[in-house]
Amino acid sequence: MESLGIAAQLYTVREFLKTPADIADALHRIKEIGYRAVQTSGLGPIAPRELKDLLDREGLIMCNTHTAYDQLWEDLPTVIEEHHLWDCRHVAIGSMPRPYREEGAAGYHRFAKEASEVGRRLSEAGLTFSYHNHSFELERFDGRLGLEILYQESDPRYLQGEIDTYWVQHGGADPVAWIGKLKDRMPVVHFKDMAVVDGTPVYAEIGEGNLNWPGILDACRDAGVEWCAVEQDTCRRDPFESLAISFRNLREMGLH
Repeated sequence: MESLGIAAQLYTVREFLKTPADIADALHRIKEIGYRAVQTSGLGPIAPRELKDLLDREGLIMCNTHTAYDQLWEDLPTVIEEHHLWDCRHVAIGSMPRPYREEGAAGYHRFAKEASEVGRRLSEAGLTFSYHNHSFELERFDGRLGLEILYQESDPRYLQGEIDTYWVQHGGADPVAWIGKLKDRMPVVHFKDMAVVDGTPVYAEIGEGNLNWPGILDACRDAGVEWCAVEQDTCRRDPFESLAISFRNLREMGLH
């Protein structure tokens, strides 16, 4: 039985998530495409209970979140309470805040230590904590990639990965290899394709670009990934149509 689930990363349709009514409509449209799970990111103001009710109405699972740095570092009890309400086990941070990045290698060392402590406290509450990369983490510092520093110097029990296939490729690295590096340390992977238009890399629907999807899928299965979260930062068509194309193509690749 296929254990890798397909989720829609709501950041893809963030322009349609401004109000609770917008969110309700977007969740309904995503369910109609065929998705059974979502990752929350880019939502406008909505009460946690109302969001839970909307998800339950559509029969959608919240597989993980992108949660703001300020909340994670300054108000973790609320983060924990909300994730328990949503029946969501996986918490992620969408990027390393700029103050750490401006420190160079020292910032990666510091973030790895501090994020491990956040992850330890989440783990005590039955939750996981993951880091979502872009391509800036693939800069080298004294022979090591920033992303290598982050994962080598954090506690693997408490800081896990959320590899983004597009951004790894954008940084000149191999998504398949990076998924393999984080075997048994990554509940969610961001699925995002890359195409080339007029000599420039662009976001593309899954299967419509140039990434090695057979290899990525095999690597995810081998690494114990639970969810692939489909995302496009920018769509060249209606974002819901983009989500639908990605969903159909993943189904054709054997995911269910």
